[in-house]
Amino acid sequence: MAIRYWEYEDAPLKEKLKDPNVKDIAKVYFDNETKAYRFSKALYEVKKRNGLRLKDCGSELPLATWKRYLDFGVRVGLLKHEDGMYAFTDRYSKPLKNVSLYIKTWMESQKDEDLVLLFANARMDRQKKRGGRAMAEETAAAQQPQQGAQL
Repeated sequence: MAIRYWEYEDAPLKEKLKDPNVKDIAKVYFDNETKAYRFSKALYEVKKRNGLRLKDCGSELPLATWKRYLDFGVRVGLLKHEDGMYAFTDRYSKPLKNVSLYIKTWMESQKDEDLVLLFANARMDRQKKRGGRAMAEETAAAQQPQQGAQL
């Protein structure tokens, strides 16, 4: 976690509470811009829909990525996972009281946020498959030239 405590002291916190955004929340947990973008995407979808099921997740990220970041939100105490739905929780630990106040203020704000602008340096395209079983089309395409050569 990359909590810079000075940003959440009383005076800087009052200034930050005037305009809360999801990027500040994600940057607390991730230094990596891409990971912070993916985590903020998950949090923002939960906020928009007042709860999120995995089957309702968008196609801009793979389902495994959605699950990984939503489960991370559960592990750090931002989200709860009950009855197959991820939703925000209000249980925060004492040392993170000001961070939780900021998060709560962001959750209650009605401002639309453009994540593409907030995370301009993040890689937003889907990664190519790196291993595992070959897909059916790739297997069929690979076998056709070999069958012609045998004749």
